[in-house]
Amino acid sequence: MYGQQGGYGQQQYGGGGYQQQPQYPQQTMQQGYGAQPQYQMPQQQAQQQQPAVAAPVEDKMAPVYVDTQHDDMVHDAQLDFYGTKLATCSSDRTIKIYDISGNSYTPNATLTGHNGPIYQLSWAHPKYSSSLASASFDGSVLIHRESRPGEWILVKAFHGLHDSSVNGVEFAPHEYGLVCAAASSDGRVSLMSHEDTGDWSVEYLTDSPLGVNAVSWGPYGVAEDEGGSVKSLPMRLATGGSDNGVKVWTKAEAGWEQESLEAEFGHKDWVRDVAWAPNVVPGRSVIASCSEDKTVIIWKLEDGEDDDNGKWSSMVLHTFEDPVWRVSWSITGNILAVSSGDSNVTLWKEGLDGSWTQVSQVEDVASSD
Repeated sequence: MYGQQGGYGQQQYGGGGYQQQPQYPQQTMQQGYGAQPQYQMPQQQAQQQQPAVAAPVEDKMAPVYVDTQHDDMVHDAQLDFYGTKLATCSSDRTIKIYDISGNSYTPNATLTGHNGPIYQLSWAHPKYSSSLASASFDGSVLIHRESRPGEWILVKAFHGLHDSSVNGVEFAPHEYGLVCAAASSDGRVSLMSHEDTGDWSVEYLTDSPLGVNAVSWGPYGVAEDEGGSVKSLPMRLATGGSDNGVKVWTKAEAGWEQESLEAEFGHKDWVRDVAWAPNVVPGRSVIASCSEDKTVIIWKLEDGEDDDNGKWSSMVLHTFEDPVWRVSWSITGNILAVSSGDSNVTLWKEGLDGSWTQVSQVEDVASSD
């Protein structure tokens, strides 16, 4: 479902310009988290929504293919924490929300507000209700929240957040609070934090002058100091950029510091996505990255290595026949999903010997037909 042909990033969006759409009223955009102005689907639009579609009863494990009704390329699809809501975004500048139940889906809402293609979505932890962040070519990040079933409010609109396309967005682990990171083609990563006062603050870190395509948060962790007290580990970020590099950032007292990832293997073309694996084994950091060079690389930092010097190891999981657009870990961190330009999604699992094998493949529905 990801953009196999066009891609994201300012450099890839060619052709003529797009027409500006009406934006939200100024007073709505300035409201903080928990704002009250609401909007819902017009009655006529709601009546036109498709009924719930169920997979064949005899095949309960069959994939559920969702007819998104988008008018252009779909760039991202994200399930929420419980897997009961699906959000999709497209070059048609809209976000579609669906309620998922078993093998069926029901349209929930259509969200608008961006003036360009929408490249990525991220759900916040349910601690913050059904909150959804979206990143767009128009340089903005919007955060919506479902106030009542089927009714969504615009919590915050970060218009003009970046000088160029925003290519990736992700909420941080909920233990750090309501914090969201966005990666942009202007070479910066923005960090949006919801404060106790109800306001939002924005912090920037400079990553690559060639542009940043993806961002992923490291999992929350704790450690015991010399006095026996348990404290939270610093926030960490992984980014992938148009400089062919993968970077790891750690929040220090003086600001964000970059770790070195000078490993044996690296990408030879734009890095399209990065994904930090859930911290199943304490003290073990694992990151997956994918690239235009058709490879997926696994980066590891085991407990006991010199963290201060950032000595990471890397290995090529597989070389595909087409560029690879997205990588995503299972909640247990032992299965990696890979979406490549041949319209296929493959699942990979690591063996006890450290080698990776393909365990499943889901072909595009058009190819199957």
